[in-house]
Amino acid sequence: MAEVVLEHVNKRYGTKHHAVKDFNLHIADREFMVFVGPSGCGKSTTLRMIAGLEDISDGVLKIDGRIVNDVPPKDRDIAMVFQNYALYPHMNVYENMAFGLKLRKTPKAEIDQRVREAARILQIEHLLGRKPKELSGGQRQRVAMGRAIVREPKVFLMDEPLSNLDAKLRVEMRSQIAQLHRRLGATIIYVTHDQVEAMTLGNRIVVMRDGVIMQVDTPMNLYDFPQNRFVAGFIGSPSMNFLTARIQGGEYVVGQSRVAPMGRLAQSLRAYEGKEVVLGIRPEHVGMVGFTDIPQGQNVLRGTVVVVEPLGAQTDLIIEVAGQNMTAKVEGQAAVEPGDTIDLLIDQTRLHAFDPTTEDAIDRGTPGGTRGQADTPDLGYEYGAASRSGTGTVSVIKPSF
Repeated sequence: MAEVVLEHVNKRYGTKHHAVKDFNLHIADREFMVFVGPSGCGKSTTLRMIAGLEDISDGVLKIDGRIVNDVPPKDRDIAMVFQNYALYPHMNVYENMAFGLKLRKTPKAEIDQRVREAARILQIEHLLGRKPKELSGGQRQRVAMGRAIVREPKVFLMDEPLSNLDAKLRVEMRSQIAQLHRRLGATIIYVTHDQVEAMTLGNRIVVMRDGVIMQVDTPMNLYDFPQNRFVAGFIGSPSMNFLTARIQGGEYVVGQSRVAPMGRLAQSLRAYEGKEVVLGIRPEHVGMVGFTDIPQGQNVLRGTVVVVEPLGAQTDLIIEVAGQNMTAKVEGQAAVEPGDTIDLLIDQTRLHAFDPTTEDAIDRGTPGGTRGQADTPDLGYEYGAASRSGTGTVSVIKPSF
């Protein structure tokens, strides 16, 4: 396998459209790197530049230490898997997987060995004699991956390979791709607009917007320490709640409710005293009194239920708080109706804040490892540290289902 390095890479179409802007990234050998972002953000264009399907306007691209800007795609030792499977309909699975090796005049015995090994890894050995029209969507996608695997390339490039599958198959294929990476120890660059795919597959994630890298980090570091409002809202499902709040006495004030920050964030917000900020809190870090074990202190928001979405194991609520809507994921089956007034408890250890002008995150700490807040101690985000953080006393409300 090989490392991939992009240094100050740009892509321009004519003089008006600057699709990828000053892209700098070091993808380590055997790393699973995911490019994620909304449509038109430049992620597929960047992948196509790595593949050699698009010219690089400026900058340097290295694969395995070799500059490949002007190297044709067939000589870059990469393999691509696209969202459309591009299988030859008149060939069976074995012939589709072997075709590229035949063109390279690989010996028959080696072709057979590689095809059967790839089929074993992908659990499609029983499909080798079938034609593509006899396969399901998930099976066709595995054949397309098998065709890439038999090449034994230095780098695998995958451009939204699961987008044509239904929801159940997507989950199944996500698992297959994750297992495939572990078995092959391959360098994989994977493009998707689905942040769930990005979070579950990637060793690291590149979040892109308008051709610019917004942040590169591990999934949990992006989740717990987003550097700006865009990343915070893009990573996580449902997305993070954003409420306009004023800082008074070191606390967030939203309508008639007050929420006290903790630790590092409380210190950072001192510079915003008397000013408006954007409070960020994820739906899974919001509870309802009586349906959560979030401790109760200076962390209550009162709101009116707008929508109730029962999902069985949990209930998603959309609540209006001081004229702003937010989402809460409540455990179990919450017995509330639209129009009810309820008290929400905010997990003070999980609060975020963003500057309303720049949309940059207000410092809540720097990740100390790869697992976000879980391996970043001493930030004051433990309820036992409440008195040290200036948040007052905390009492626990026991769930009463």
